[in-house]
Amino acid sequence: MRLFDWRSLVVSSMMVGALAVQAETRPQYGGVVHVAMRAAPTSLDPADTTQPDSFARRSLTILMFDTLVTADENVRVQPALATSWQTSQGNQMGDQRWQFRIRRDVKFHDGTPLSAEIAAASLRAANPSWNVSADADSVVIERDRPDSELLAELALPRNAIAKRNPDNTISGTGPFHIVDWQPGKKLALAADENCWRGRPYLDAIEIEMGKSFRDQMTALELGRADLVEVAPEQAHRVSQEGRRLASSDSIELLALLFTRDVASADEKLLRQALALSVERGSIRSVLLQGAGQPTASILPNWMSGYGFVFPTGADLPRSRQAREQVRTIPSWTVGYDGTDPVARLLAERIALNAKDAGLSLQPTSAANADLRLVRIPLASPDPWIALANVAALAGIPAGKDSGSVEDLYASELALLTPQRMIPLFHLPVSYAASATLRNWALRPDGSWTLADAWLGAGKP
Repeated sequence: MRLFDWRSLVVSSMMVGALAVQAETRPQYGGVVHVAMRAAPTSLDPADTTQPDSFARRSLTILMFDTLVTADENVRVQPALATSWQTSQGNQMGDQRWQFRIRRDVKFHDGTPLSAEIAAASLRAANPSWNVSADADSVVIERDRPDSELLAELALPRNAIAKRNPDNTISGTGPFHIVDWQPGKKLALAADENCWRGRPYLDAIEIEMGKSFRDQMTALELGRADLVEVAPEQAHRVSQEGRRLASSDSIELLALLFTRDVASADEKLLRQALALSVERGSIRSVLLQGAGQPTASILPNWMSGYGFVFPTGADLPRSRQAREQVRTIPSWTVGYDGTDPVARLLAERIALNAKDAGLSLQPTSAANADLRLVRIPLASPDPWIALANVAALAGIPAGKDSGSVEDLYASELALLTPQRMIPLFHLPVSYAASATLRNWALRPDGSWTLADAWLGAGKP
């Protein structure tokens, strides 16, 4: 039995973000949209594990590629490159066999017809541990246990179907195809005239990469960009200035992540002292300008339903009590992203809180550190998928989906017990758009899509 219909929670909490932004009734064909982003990916392959997951990478992937199934604005699974699917018992007791019938008359951007063989090869590349094969016009996925999350997993951008060519080029079936690709710098896309979903309204999209939040906002103000990212702590100010702003629900986890397991009982006490010393409330008010929600859980409350049971308030007396049980106090380094304008301030404030508890924490932008301040995009609104992906990033084994909220809570608690991670905040993702960009959409996973967007003449 499912723990609850988490999709209804997503609908109510993310309706504004998931609906098309500033939709109009008379779309127009033509025009070039200019986008800026902080991420600077060096590969466009959805299955390339050397590229870190990011909302920007998800957004790029869905412009060029399609998945077998997709999630709509209500996070319900819908057909995409697969027109239908069915499950049956596998060859062994307890096994599950999924069969997905591939859509006909779909072609990749290089003209190659979509086939079950290509789709199966693409999924194997993204999931080496999966048993995926082609059977006539269907893709077959065999699991060693019932997997209620498989459809939601297949809807993730990283499972998009790609045709990988011998010359290291890649082709998709999405609404836009690659015209110019300068890894880590620039991506130019053009509308696919023969897209199976229909030609997009826009003629082209030009994307500048590696741009700071400040540079992006400047480009928007000067009319050189139509869609830009907004730092969480700047979202309120940008909204007050009258900018067209869209924000997701809290879909990003900000946390402290230790680079290794606890080595002794003393170290366990020191990590406990650090967790109890962090003043999340004041950090949110001052440094994050009221953005996001303080948390001591991996999953946000809107996703799990129980996040509120993890206490988030600082407890300096208990922190000092734990620290005083340790005779020798090491000096830890806490790493942060030097390109993130607020990360250094956050690391310094956490170090100051730690000092009040008698701990020594030294912020650094160097790659090697005892623990790091990290931003983790939650992979999916599905709590089990989100939890499993965080566990993989932290190098901690995740529990299996049993469908109960009790087991979900137990699995999350098991991830927190080793004290490898100290959750701090759940943050929304925000974007600002020009007055001429119409009908772009913010998806429940924090990414944006321009598949149905178009350019108007002025303010709507």
